[in-house]
This record gives sequence, C-alpha cells and structure tokens, in this order.
Amino acid sequence: MDNLYQVLGILLGILLVLFILSGIRFIPNNRIGIVEKRFGRRSLKSGFIALNGEAGFQPDVLRGGLHFLMPIQYRVHIAPLVTIAQGKIGYIFARDGEPLSAMQVLASNTTANNFQNVTEFLKNGGQRGPQRQILREGTYAINLAQFVVITEERVYFLSMSKDDQGVIENMTAIINNRKGFTPVVIKDSDDLIGIVTVHDGPSLPAGEIIAPVVGENPADAQTYHNNFQMPDRFIAANGLRGRQLQVLVEGTYYLNRLFATVEMIHKTVIEVGFVGVVVSYTGNIGVDLSGSEYRHGELVSKGSRGVWSEPLLPGKYAFNTYAGKVVLVPTTNIILKWIKSEVGSHNLDENLSEVSLITKDAFEPSLPLSVVIHIDYQKAPLVVQRFGDVKKLVEQTLDPMVSAYFKNIGQTRTLIELIHDRNEIQRQSSQEMKDKFMHYNLELEEVLIGTPTTAGEDKNMEIILNQLRSRQIAVEQIETFQRQQVAAAKERELREAQARAEQQRNVTESEVSITVQSNQGKADYARAVQQAAQIRALAEAEAEKIARTGIAQAIATEQQVAAYGGPQFQVTQQVMNRFAEAVQQSRVDVVPRVVVGGGNEGGNTSGNVMEGLLTLLLSDKLNLETANKLSSTSDAQVEKMKSEILASLAEKKVPGEADKAAPKA
Repeated sequence: MDNLYQVLGILLGILLVLFILSGIRFIPNNRIGIVEKRFGRRSLKSGFIALNGEAGFQPDVLRGGLHFLMPIQYRVHIAPLVTIAQGKIGYIFARDGEPLSAMQVLASNTTANNFQNVTEFLKNGGQRGPQRQILREGTYAINLAQFVVITEERVYFLSMSKDDQGVIENMTAIINNRKGFTPVVIKDSDDLIGIVTVHDGPSLPAGEIIAPVVGENPADAQTYHNNFQMPDRFIAANGLRGRQLQVLVEGTYYLNRLFATVEMIHKTVIEVGFVGVVVSYTGNIGVDLSGSEYRHGELVSKGSRGVWSEPLLPGKYAFNTYAGKVVLVPTTNIILKWIKSEVGSHNLDENLSEVSLITKDAFEPSLPLSVVIHIDYQKAPLVVQRFGDVKKLVEQTLDPMVSAYFKNIGQTRTLIELIHDRNEIQRQSSQEMKDKFMHYNLELEEVLIGTPTTAGEDKNMEIILNQLRSRQIAVEQIETFQRQQVAAAKERELREAQARAEQQRNVTESEVSITVQSNQGKADYARAVQQAAQIRALAEAEAEKIARTGIAQAIATEQQVAAYGGPQFQVTQQVMNRFAEAVQQSRVDVVPRVVVGGGNEGGNTSGNVMEGLLTLLLSDKLNLETANKLSSTSDAQVEKMKSEILASLAEKKVPGEADKAAPKA
C-alpha cells in the first residue's frame, strides 16, 4: 500500500513538473509573443481585444526571453517584429477600436505610440480600420492580433479571417497603385510642383472647387500639419476633403497615400517679354479695383476670386492651375499679319487673311496688311478682363475693325490710286486708328500695307498693272532722252569751255610773259636810269670835286703867285721844277760832253731842246700864253665856285688870324 502511494506521489510529481514545464514559453529576441487567453471567468461582450482579463487576445505582447503562463489556459502566438526599411512607409489597419464617423475614410489616432501600446490606443478613442498615421523606417513590436501592418515587402498579420484578408488585399492594391510605399520626392531640377488631393475629412461647401489653405503656421502645434504629413492636425485645422489650394514644392514628403494623393504638374513659367494675368477660381469676393471709368468687368486684389489687378512678372511660379489660370500677355511689339500664308511669332494671327476690297473702279483686290501693336503690362489685366485673352481680342475685335476700315478706304480710291498712294494711306491709317486701338487698351505702333493682289484667274488687275508699267516705262524713256539731250548739251558746253579755257590759258601765259618782260624791262630801265643817275651824280660829284680842287689849287697858286712875283714867275718856277725832274729821270747831261756846232737842223737835238726851253722860259711868249689861259678860265661859274671856296675858308679861319691870311692888294 505504501508502495502504491509512493508510486502515485512520483507520478503526481512528474505530472506537476510536466505541467509546470508546459507553461514555460521561450520568445526569441527577434520575435514577439501574442497571448491568447482560451478561457476565463468573463468573456468579451464587444470588441476584439480583452482589455480586462477576459478570454481572447490580450493587449500586451511578450518580448524576447522565458515566460511562464498557465498551461492550457493561454496560448502564445510567435510573430515577427515589424520592420520598415529606410525610405519606406508602412500602413496600419486596426481590427478593434471605435467605429468611424460618416465623414471619415481613415481612422484617427492621436495618442498611440506607433501602435505599440494597444491598451492606450483603445482607451483613448483609437478607431478601427485603416489608420491616418503611418509608420516610418524602424522596427516595431506591434500586436498583430490588433493591427495589420502593410509594407512594400510583406503584410504582417495574425489569424486573419477571410473578410479581413479581403480588406487588406484591397488596401494593398490601392497603395501600390498610388506608389504609396515611397515618399513623394520633388526635385528642383524638374521644375515640378505637387497638387494635393485629400481623401478624408469634411467635404467642400457647395459652389467651391478647391479647398483653402489651412494649418500653415508652424508655431501652432495643434494645427500645423507640415504639408499634409500629419493628417489629424490637418483635420483639426478644419481642412477639407478634395483638391487643395496649397501645393508641394521641392522636397521629400512622407504622405499617407490613403489620405492624400499628389499630382505632379509643371511650374508656371513666364518668359521675358510676357506678363501673366491671373484669373482665380477661388477665394473671397474682392473689391473692384478697376476704377469708375472702366465698365467691362472687375479687377480684384491678389488672393481674391476674379482677375487679379497685378500681373505676374517674368519668372517661375508654383501656381495651382486647378485654382485658376495664368493668361500670358506679350509685352513686346506684336506683329499681326493679315496674310494667310504667314503667321507671326505669337500665333495670334493664324486665322487672319488678306482684306478683300472693292475699289472705286470696281476691281476686287486682296490687300495684305501688317499691324504692329503693343500692350502695356499694367493694362494687361484690363485686356484679359475684357476679352479673355489676346487671341480672342485679335479674332473677335481687331480683325473685323481693321477689315472694315480698309474696305472703306478701298471704296474711295481706284486701283491705281490704291497702289500709288500706299504711303499716304499708311500714314493716314496709323493716325486714325490709334484712337480706336487705345479704346481697347492697346497702343498702335504702325500700319504696313502690302501690294494688292487678285485671286484665281482674274487677269484684269495684271492688265492694268502692265499698262501702268508700260506707261511708266515710256515716261522714264522720255525722261531719259531729255536727260541725255541735256547731257549732250552740257557735254558740248563743257568741251567749248575746255577749248576756251585752253585758249585762255595760252592768252594768259602770253599776257603773263608780256607782263613779266615789261616789268623786267621797266626794272632794267629803272635800274639803268638809276645807274645813269648814279654815274651822273658820281661824275658830277667827281667833276665838282676836281673843279673845286682845281679852283682851290688855282686860288692857292694865285695867292702864291701873288706872293712870289706874279704868274710868270710861278709858271717859270713850275716849268723849271718839272724840267729838273725830267732831266733827273732821263739822265740827260745838262752840260754836253761833246759840243758840235754847225747850226743846222740835223745837229744835236738835246742841245736844241734845252736851248729852246730856256729860250721859251725867258721869252715873253710864255708869259703871254699864261695870261691868256688864266683869263679864259675866269668865267661866272668859276667865279661863283671861287667865291664859295673863299667863303668857306673864311669861315674856318681862326679869329684873329684873318688879317694874316688876307692877300695883299
């Protein structure tokens, strides 16, 4: 008996050990344990998770290690940790929680810690269904009985029913279609912006097409949604469902694609030479800024609904084209061509053609035109407000106005006048149409008129033009002949003038030569006269000098003669002096070495000469001749000169010596 009890005790001990061992659970560190309570005192009345110890899935999970649970009562489901790769997004589906409201598409959860605390999630109003919040890169210990986590690589779940599986598969397909597992990346180089459409929240009011901007103040932590990356804050800021006015620019955005989708569009680029007039489809009704004189619509301030009064200048703009449109208005000169085969650079005249005219003489030509206009950038909003865009202005207003004007011009002129008076018509039309264009807030720069043409097989105009050309050729020929005639006459006159000039040149050269020779002769004559006068003057001076010298000598001699015995004695003395000089120079013997007498003429000449001279000196003959000679020189002139010389001598005498120098009577 005792043995029996011992065996039973051992068996009970073994069973106890086995029982205890069966309650031990080992959880690897890279996994979690989801606890399911099989039975208990209470059962769940609602919901999916047992928050108060009821039978069912427990809110808390078991992390890595050994854990003891009552055997049979608890079941532990081993599940992997949820891993979100870097740069990826994970989506959450809650199986339990508060139901969604009628306006909700996604569940709200503002307090859960990345869905790792189920108790807090459920007690703080966490809602079941697809969640607004998403999971960023990292590893999470999430109770997969309460939450299903959808990633790009796999779906994390536990014990899903067929209904739950169908919902999860539908969510996954939607997310894949929207490329929702990766963030939205907008590069600056792409010149793109993101148009956001929100799929949750209250609907837009009636009449609105786009949701206004909300929650854009970073200082407000309750409403700042950081570019739609925090859906609950967007809803708290009274954000509305639908396409949003706010756009996404360059950057990276982790958006829940179940909450918001993004459409990429190009930035609005306004090139140089244009301005952009904004026509806004949203905003408040603004105050009219167009002024009292403008009666073709209203202009409003920026942000208001309508045509903005201030245009956008050249540049790039993140403009939401769903909230309005930007009408490009050229600010450079616009050339509008009423020529069917030609189109201007702005393509505003692609539907224009030549103006059909009926002239005064019943011709029907087509007139090509070019009109140069300019739009002041400050008046661009007025043009858009009035006409919608520039092309409508051209086709609906300018085309009929310009065509009618030139049709009227054509009716007042013949075809020939229309061609001849083109310059005048251009000038006149430019002046008269300026006011018309100014009425439409346009500035007319110039009107250019081409050559009228005819269409089809109409040859009448060509005939007229040929006649006109022939007439003009004849006129030009007449003009040419007249000019040739004039040229021939001018050539003849030129040649005559050249001949006259040549003859005149010879005459001029002769006259110049004669004049030169005459002047040279006159110069030679004057020079000869001068030389003659000079010679005469010199001669007269020399003669006067000699005369005066001779008279002075004569006076002196006379005085000497008077002093030494008279003229005879003086002459005799001079003759004797000269005679002595001659004898001395000739070396003639005064006393002959041989005296030969004979008395004939062929005897000694020396002796005869000597004898003759002596005889002459001693004769009265010399005295007679001398006296005659002296008397002959005593004329009036000599006497005058003599008187002058004596007077001059008297003036030069020293006082007191006059008596000594005076000759004796």
